[in-house]
Amino acid sequence: MSQHYQLQNYDATCRLAQEIAENIHERNRLQRTGSNPAKLNMTLRASLQKLKQNIAQLRETLVRASSQRRIMQSEADRRQNLVDDLVTREKQLCASFSRDGTDPEPSRSSLMSGGPGGAGSANPWLVNESEETQGLSFGEIKQQQQRIIEAQDAGLDALAAVISRQKRMGEEIGNELDDQNEIIDDITHLVDKTDSRIRNETRRVKLVETKSASCGE
Repeated sequence: MSQHYQLQNYDATCRLAQEIAENIHERNRLQRTGSNPAKLNMTLRASLQKLKQNIAQLRETLVRASSQRRIMQSEADRRQNLVDDLVTREKQLCASFSRDGTDPEPSRSSLMSGGPGGAGSANPWLVNESEETQGLSFGEIKQQQQRIIEAQDAGLDALAAVISRQKRMGEEIGNELDDQNEIIDDITHLVDKTDSRIRNETRRVKLVETKSASCGE
């Protein structure tokens, strides 16, 4: 059964529940005013039976779709909650129908609203399902997710390659600095040795000059 058909079935069931609520309110009004609501009661009995059948069909198709993995389990659980809400709504309507119309009844707003798929509200049957996954089978959704994971893995691999290159560049720069520091140390040592030699030579020259001056006297 297609997603579109299930959506239409859910819509029709919600509209039927709303129509039953309105008819119950009208039935109760007729009873309070002394009019005969027999015809409306017959309509309500048939409508309530139809509502129960629609809910059972929704439940059956949902169980089939879930068992055949045409939808994700999380989505199946969410839609099951919607069906459960309809079951609760159906029980409330049955209780309101069975109640004597002359007895106090729930307010009209509470009787006609509060159920799923109320007038003017967005249909929740496909809420939270993205356009990319609508109409896809479980296998197709799984393949789509696998492609996304593979793309993410490829992105992580590319990022890891960039980080690795940066690490190598950092190590090369560090090695270059070490080499330059060694050269600087060698130059400093050479300058120190040269300076020491110059000082020694300067002292010897002065000593020779001193001796030469003494001999010449």
